Amino acid sequence: GIDHWKIDPFTKEQSSGEFLETSTFSTLFPSYREKYLKEIWPSLTKILQPYGITPTLNLIEGSMSVNTTKNTYDPFIILKARDLLKLLSRSVPLPQASKILQDDIQCDVIKIGGMVRNKQRFVKRRQRLIGPHGSTLKAIELLTECYMIVQGNTVSAMGPYKGLKQLRKIVEDCMNNIHPVYNIKTLMIKRELAKNPELANEPWDRFLPKFKKSASGGGSNKRKRNAEERGGGGKGGGRAGEQEGEGYPRKKARKEDHANANANVN
Repeated sequence: GIDHWKIDPFTKEQSSGEFLETSTFSTLFPSYREKYLKEIWPSLTKILQPYGITPTLNLIEGSMSVNTTKNTYDPFIILKARDLLKLLSRSVPLPQASKILQDDIQCDVIKIGGMVRNKQRFVKRRQRLIGPHGSTLKAIELLTECYMIVQGNTVSAMGPYKGLKQLRKIVEDCMNNIHPVYNIKTLMIKRELAKNPELANEPWDRFLPKFKKSASGGGSNKRKRNAEERGGGGKGGGRAGEQEGEGYPRKKARKEDHANANANVN
């Protein structure tokens, strides 16, 4: 059959000649990346030279840019070079980021900063993507066949289109409080099912796990316990609880009450 996902390489012979205009893309980088970028810039220039792309590092503005030259023959390579700068600014090392120049490798920078409002909750969910000793991140990389790095408010990924689509779903679900382990388990089952040629034309729904959100009602039980503690622990105990509960001061006895009590005793 025809492989619709196959990308044929673009050679210099297929080019129609020099470009009429110069294309330029630039991106900003954080200050903590400045030292690393200064060190690898000669290597980056050497990598982009065969493609006819010239990179420029501006330390005053804190920006990087790439532009086409008269030696550029591939019209799409400038977009690849733009993605390369984007990955370098997101803490991806140069040996890994330079693979984006290959035709079968794409990238996706997923912005997770605005998905969770609570800061502590955001940090906790972001940590789930990495897992203990990076085990969850490694499992995601193996199953999606993508490279992945979690940095600040973004998740940068590199790999084939299919893997990037799966990885984005895992990241977005994790930020929406669905643990990555559920998606990892589903991907593992799908990988095993793909090995069986008999199931190629059948739906896999019956094999995939169905995870239901448990409605434990923990919050309502806690509210109920607090109400019982304030109300004296049962029906009709509300008035006593208001007077003698932990949250209310004990009511002082009046002189008349003492007099009535003594009269009843006598």
